[in-house]
Amino acid sequence: MVRTPTAAAVAAALTVATLGLTPTQARAETPAPAPAAAAAVTSAASSPELRFHDIPGSGGITLKGNVFTPADAVPGRTYPLIVLPSSWGMPQIEYVAQAKKLADAGYVVVSYTSRGFWLSGGRVEVAGPPDAADVSAVIDWALANTPADAGRIGVGGVSYGAGISLLASAHDARIKAVVALSGWADLIDSIYSGRTQHVQAAALLGAAGYLTGRPSPELQQVLADFAGSRLDREQQLIDWGRQRSASEQLDRINANGAAVMLGNAWGDTIFPPNQYGSFYDKLTGPKRLEFRPGDHATAEGSGLFGLPNDTWTNAHRWFDRYLKDEHNGVDTEAPVQIKSRSSEGYEGYPDWKAVGAAATEKLPLSDTEHVFTGIDSGADGGIVLLSSALDQFVKTPPVASIPLLPRAFAAVWQSGRYDTQKRIRGTARLHTTVTPTRSDGTFIAYLYDVGPLGIGKLVTNAPYTFHGKAPGQAFGVDLDLFSTAYDVPEGHRLALVIDTVDPLYIEHNPLAAQLTFTSPHTNPSYVTIPLREK
Repeated sequence: MVRTPTAAAVAAALTVATLGLTPTQARAETPAPAPAAAAAVTSAASSPELRFHDIPGSGGITLKGNVFTPADAVPGRTYPLIVLPSSWGMPQIEYVAQAKKLADAGYVVVSYTSRGFWLSGGRVEVAGPPDAADVSAVIDWALANTPADAGRIGVGGVSYGAGISLLASAHDARIKAVVALSGWADLIDSIYSGRTQHVQAAALLGAAGYLTGRPSPELQQVLADFAGSRLDREQQLIDWGRQRSASEQLDRINANGAAVMLGNAWGDTIFPPNQYGSFYDKLTGPKRLEFRPGDHATAEGSGLFGLPNDTWTNAHRWFDRYLKDEHNGVDTEAPVQIKSRSSEGYEGYPDWKAVGAAATEKLPLSDTEHVFTGIDSGADGGIVLLSSALDQFVKTPPVASIPLLPRAFAAVWQSGRYDTQKRIRGTARLHTTVTPTRSDGTFIAYLYDVGPLGIGKLVTNAPYTFHGKAPGQAFGVDLDLFSTAYDVPEGHRLALVIDTVDPLYIEHNPLAAQLTFTSPHTNPSYVTIPLREK
């Protein structure tokens, strides 16, 4: 999860308040020495014991960590262990509120600042092999230095910590349970989907990495190549991302058999939901998938401050079931749990493929449309971290006036008005035929909910980039839009809009280029809308 130091300081202050400590007794940036920290915490009545430690990581580096043990720990008795790697740019104090709650419930909890960030040693490797090895090293240390049970080990985290946890479960068979929140399973499909750089997401990650950590030379090169659109190094980028993707380690994860819980937000602008859904369906062990409204890490963010939070409640239930063998019902519920962006309450499904499989509707794209490239029409996906958070909290997604979109720069197709509510669930898919005037180009497809006054609320979007196409020669495009759950009210209509510029993405449109979208009789164009029946 990407946060600025200011946000980290706020998080530290709130979690310190949760523990009943003074700011001096628990600093995020420069933790107090272990004896002083222990004395401060043990002075709080009925609190689990907290100690700060230097923990040996892989390759000889030192990781800054903290350890919670149950307040009533019995000498000679062991307790299930949970390891929490920190999010991108966050110090070890990040999980202190949740770690305390877990320790209250009888766990030993070790959280640590991921390598390369803040005071931990090494360089930022972006969940490379050293990061997965760090998890194993922390487990080794915990088994040797805490009352942790070697047969009951879980890992988890938010964002970066989620990605590291999934990869660690592929390499360490001791891990029995994983909770991966707002993370990624496929790094390339997350920040390079549709062969298009997600520039705001990458810029935010890069800036936070330089501000709070020490990027490795390899990462520095990747960031430069990514921002510079180095097509000659595209394969190196893809190989780098695959090495850091749990989807490439499925066989090992399934063989090790850890129980995996995945959670994400529909509007995550850093790790969009599609890749988590696809990964989930390929897991063969115990598994659970949850999607909620929001942006990156906003669905579980309040829980980091110790506030009531559905995501963390279920994370605790997951650990209790698979590390304590508590029969709490989390494994008998429908394993896929989603919440619509438009209404309260959860819907359960037997698997990800079942979401939106009950019914589909095709929106035909029958008219030929010509779009000049390089001009933003006003149809946009919003602002990273902000727009989907506004949708989550005040139900205000990005909007556009569909009638006023300039038709020279935006192609528009609309459905008729619906006489009943349409409950969109899952992944809408665009099938179309494109004829470019240049060999390279980018376009972005948007699906809008259009009200009676023509104001469109963004339902979903996705970018698409092509290279090396023959000018004047048509080619087919099949594009999955980002998965979502959204209810279109009665009396509204859907609109599919295509333009060529969006601040979220890098575009590859030459000057004065044009794209023509057609619907040949033998291969008609359409958008497939997945629906939930009443």
